[in-house]
Amino acid sequence: MQKIVLTGPESTGKTTLAGQLSAHFGTVWVPEFARQYLDALGRPYAQDDLLEIARGQVALEEEMTGQANGLLFFDTGLEVLKIWSEVRYGDCHPWILAQVQQRRADHYLLCLPDLPWAFDPQRENPDDRTVLLELYRRELAALGADFTEVHGQGDGRFQNALEAVKNFIKI
Repeated sequence: MQKIVLTGPESTGKTTLAGQLSAHFGTVWVPEFARQYLDALGRPYAQDDLLEIARGQVALEEEMTGQANGLLFFDTGLEVLKIWSEVRYGDCHPWILAQVQQRRADHYLLCLPDLPWAFDPQRENPDDRTVLLELYRRELAALGADFTEVHGQGDGRFQNALEAVKNFIKI
């Protein structure tokens, strides 16, 4: 199973690309568990919720792995929760840190913040996406992760992501 994670700051097209790439390759993709968790929460989230989100994300990843055709796309990875927790709270739960190390993807598509910001009630960082991008770059480098930066608008963005995946899987 080859696992490809779409990562990066908010509002950079990760969900759209995950759906497009999985459709192109005839496989499934793992949605971002945080969305359903936060939609059902009924109160502002707290740092402890991030651990529950991480556990839910891992469970969803395990479930979807059995449905994939050998290639699996992830709308987000646990590195997002690590960065989110460190930015918002100054630290991160040790379980999440361990999972980031243990559950590395085969390749990451780092989505650049060159798309216009789109409001979503779950999004918090419209003004610091460039700063956050640097945190993602550092995190991926620290992991020794294989990654490609994805940029562009509309179909051009999809084509850039598609080319990166094809280069990675050698099609």
